[in-house]
Amino acid sequence: MIELQHYTLNFGPQHPAAHGVLRLVLELEGETIVRADPHVGLLHRGTEKLVETKPYIQSIGYMDRLDYVSMMCNEHAYVLALEGMLGVQAPLRAQYIRTMFDEITRILNHLLWLGATALDIGAMTVFLYCFREREDLFDCYEAVSGARMHATYYRPGGVARDLPDTMPQYQPSRWHNAREVDAMNANREGGLLDFIESFTKRFPKCVDEYETLLTDNRIWKQRTVDIGVVSPEEALQLGFTGPMLRGSGVAWDLRKKQPYAAYDQVDFDVPVGRTGDCYDRYLVRIEEMRQSNRIIQQCVAWLRDNPGPIKLDDHKITPPPRETMKHDMEALIHHFKLFTEGFSLPEGEVYRAVEAPKGEFGIYLVSDGANKPYRMKIRAPGFSHLSSFNDMVKGHMLADGVAILASQDIVFGEIDR
Repeated sequence: MIELQHYTLNFGPQHPAAHGVLRLVLELEGETIVRADPHVGLLHRGTEKLVETKPYIQSIGYMDRLDYVSMMCNEHAYVLALEGMLGVQAPLRAQYIRTMFDEITRILNHLLWLGATALDIGAMTVFLYCFREREDLFDCYEAVSGARMHATYYRPGGVARDLPDTMPQYQPSRWHNAREVDAMNANREGGLLDFIESFTKRFPKCVDEYETLLTDNRIWKQRTVDIGVVSPEEALQLGFTGPMLRGSGVAWDLRKKQPYAAYDQVDFDVPVGRTGDCYDRYLVRIEEMRQSNRIIQQCVAWLRDNPGPIKLDDHKITPPPRETMKHDMEALIHHFKLFTEGFSLPEGEVYRAVEAPKGEFGIYLVSDGANKPYRMKIRAPGFSHLSSFNDMVKGHMLADGVAILASQDIVFGEIDR
């Protein structure tokens, strides 16, 4: 009788489906996974300790680089924690701007997830389609912050600046003549709100295109249906949040259950799955993009009709306008003090969480009354999801492990921190 022996395989970090910095030690019986051991820490940068060495306002940029495809959502949790300790609330217009950019970020995240997952499973075209729309949304980031990814746009007490009235225009070059450039600039004639509105009008058709390529595709369904099934009870025990939890049929969304920003003022639905497999998680994220589009449309309409302040007038927390700073000594002192020493929080602790694209992203902050945190702990949704990988993948084939890992929407910036 032939004696079968398990053998151990290193999956990653070089493997293209291992997201750059994941090392999976897989124990295989033939091509069936018996045990999976994720080795994390290859992207550890000591973010939580670095934040403890800097004034509060100088650490907003670190948040962008945690889950580096959900930049502004990370910032949102951090500034909510600071505002909670300070006992202040951003003006209503700033709340709507934050809500709108949270949803733009959600679409950005899900587009990257969809393109990369399709690529991992073997579909090339979707990746190119998704990045076509991501470019427009990066232009929105760039318009308000000057950066296409790491924006540092949310600030304690509001946002850095109001929405611009003009959009950058393409210029004729040796690659594009004047007529082509005019067509490319057609939706850039107005301000940022006009640009976002034109995007929201055409985006549902783009999602229809993704669904045409994948939803009823025979190969896609063979690779995702009944793969990595997680029951609602297991999902709760494993600490799932976000699309991972909703894909298993649990209608838990912090935007509905614990509203923040302007989420209690906008109308949207929370999609949930039935069977908790990779296919359900795909469908949940597709529908979330449609719902995010709805929320953005409502925010655009409100922001058009309601001009107003976008940050608090307290210059101990928010910087004075630059023109005031040029000729007012007191404003200059406020500016200098804010960006060198920053502000001090009262002694105590706070936890604030947002419904980030991947799940509940939370910031736990302990203050000893100084101008920098005594301790900070980040609650990254991906960490709980990756720790469940062994339970999800056991008994599946090696190729299914790729689909299950992709369905978790893993980004290592927030896991390794």
